[in-house]
Amino acid sequence: MPEKIAEIEQEIIDEFEFLPDWMDKYEHIIDLGKNLPLIDDAHKTKENLIKGCQSQVWLHGELDKEGKIDFTADSDAIITKGIIALMIRVLNHQNPGNILAAELNFIDKIGLKEHLSPTRSNGLVSMVKKMKLYALAFQAKSNQNG
Repeated sequence: MPEKIAEIEQEIIDEFEFLPDWMDKYEHIIDLGKNLPLIDDAHKTKENLIKGCQSQVWLHGELDKEGKIDFTADSDAIITKGIIALMIRVLNHQNPGNILAAELNFIDKIGLKEHLSPTRSNGLVSMVKKMKLYALAFQAKSNQNG
């Protein structure tokens, strides 16, 4: 049973609280990127490229049989790979409505935005937007079909 978004966010907040400084937190983010569910090369298309990121980040979402969205991604930068892995950890295998309703408070609570460069911070906002757009599209599609 997939966890609720708020529970996953709290897990992440707790993990980051244990890390004493931002060098350790960056290391943790980079480690998370190593476990990223990698996007199939066939999905590394212009449409799946996230605009607004200084590095290249591809994100793909698919609706599974249970009506939940499974995300895969990749990036050519290790820190960005970790950031998208963090986002996928929170929003992966959730239904579109839950993704759209998610406030993603953990981003501010762990201090992520203020410790990223402005371009990476914009990239993070673009990642969230793209994931919510997938949710919106899948929700609209299922409303038409259902």
